[in-house]
Amino acid sequence: MVGDVKDLAEADEDATPWKIRATAIERTFGRGKRTVRALGPLDLTVREGEFVCIVGPSGCGKSTFLRIVAGLIRPSAGEVEVRARSDHPAAMIFQDYGIYPWKTVEANVRFGLDIRGVPRREGQRRARMWLERMHLSEFARAYPGELSGGMRQRVSIARSLAVEPEILLMDEPFAALDAQLRTILQDELLAICQAERRTVLFVTHSLEEAIVLADRVVVMSARPGYILAERVPPFPRPRSAEIRESAEFAAFRGELWRLLRGEVESARRTEKEIA
Repeated sequence: MVGDVKDLAEADEDATPWKIRATAIERTFGRGKRTVRALGPLDLTVREGEFVCIVGPSGCGKSTFLRIVAGLIRPSAGEVEVRARSDHPAAMIFQDYGIYPWKTVEANVRFGLDIRGVPRREGQRRARMWLERMHLSEFARAYPGELSGGMRQRVSIARSLAVEPEILLMDEPFAALDAQLRTILQDELLAICQAERRTVLFVTHSLEEAIVLADRVVVMSARPGYILAERVPPFPRPRSAEIRESAEFAAFRGELWRLLRGEVESARRTEKEIA
């Protein structure tokens, strides 16, 4: 069905264990002479419990695709299927944190639970558990304006994980942070996702970040974005942060960059022509 995004809440558990399946997805913006083909056609299947990172040049449609999966925008063509056990299977984390400045840290983390009608006592228990896991317990009564950027992103991650989503959608969540904070949060997310095996679709510009976190790295072309290649990092689970120091890490990063470099240069040429 063109332009459809649907939940398969009652899917057969014995079927092929995919969690997200995108088929022939396209997205255009504008109309007439001002029509811009932003994405596609794109096909991608994400398995249950898989951590997939999407990398690609600026403007290739990575974030657009993530928003289509989240149901925030509709595709112009194609279909996304989500095999879900609940009515709200996905939680999304944005680069700009998306937390409420007038709510305390604990209230922000509990917000999704309140919306879903979780009893207050249970909501507080789960919120406090995630505050502790994200090293935020002592800031429970603070407001976002009193926190650093890294701490605000921790609040955003805690809020998303507190609702126990089946799928975690992350749109460059660490891009605004300095290199040291970014590395720390990568390592914390790696530990959490390896322990819980959630299905994660993660958009990033950083090849290093993708290699550390992903079970599979998807490389997208310049706009309109389609899947150019897929690669599996040669590092088994459980994976530690020390892989960054290995020769295999450098070699794999070089392989990804060789795939991506021409697309980045193509995107830059297109930007200059438009300018």
